[in-house]
Amino acid sequence: MSHDTATRVAVDELTASIVDALGTGLRSVLLHGSLATGDFRPGRSDVDVLAVVTDGLTDRQAEALEELVRHARLGDATGMDLHVVTADVAATPTRTPPLELHVGRYDHTSVGVEVARRVPADPDLPAELSTARAHGRLRYGAGAGEVLGPVPPGWLHERGRHWLTTWRSLTDDVENATFMVFTAARIWRFAVEGTHCGKTRAAHWALARDPSLTVLREALHRDEVDPAAPVGEEGMLRLFDTVLRQTAVAPVGGAAVRAG
Repeated sequence: MSHDTATRVAVDELTASIVDALGTGLRSVLLHGSLATGDFRPGRSDVDVLAVVTDGLTDRQAEALEELVRHARLGDATGMDLHVVTADVAATPTRTPPLELHVGRYDHTSVGVEVARRVPADPDLPAELSTARAHGRLRYGAGAGEVLGPVPPGWLHERGRHWLTTWRSLTDDVENATFMVFTAARIWRFAVEGTHCGKTRAAHWALARDPSLTVLREALHRDEVDPAAPVGEEGMLRLFDTVLRQTAVAPVGGAAVRAG
């Protein structure tokens, strides 16, 4: 069994467990992230799952989902992110929509498991919904185009610039360096082309635009070859400043990203 096949089997098991836990209140389960974009790295990538429910979760359902993520088999993934939103939130996203549940399991980091329940306003959720709409692979119920409404790209543009500015003071965060570098590249490409893409594709796209941004090569090397390879702080800062400069103007036209 291949690496990514083993992880997909684990996703199938998780999906079946989610269906059992939520029953008729479950509208859709979508797989997105690296398994959907082709960027999955055995032993380094996480599993990203979005569940859409008709109404809010009961406490018992939320607890059941948390236990599912805590004890789920991951195949060759190193962690899992499960987001749960209501059908109304999914269909008509707002700039800071409410989140029913997030359970994140990060076996490869010091975080371990984190749980967020009934978050009244989550400014990062629109990006999650937008990427799932563009690349989500159906695992159960209604498809991405049926349950997920369009997200105005200007919202994602603003939130991306917020994170780029925040990360300028976090270049010493060795554990999350590649994540920040790759996400900066994804923010850049989305601002220019309105395209969601996987992390390595975004990095190669950014390198083609500016080959002098060698920190992108460092992040690719760490991701693909040597997890202990250094990612330079000065290079990270230069990348963030470059993307902030290049994305100073909001996306042209302001049209929402279509489902991919």
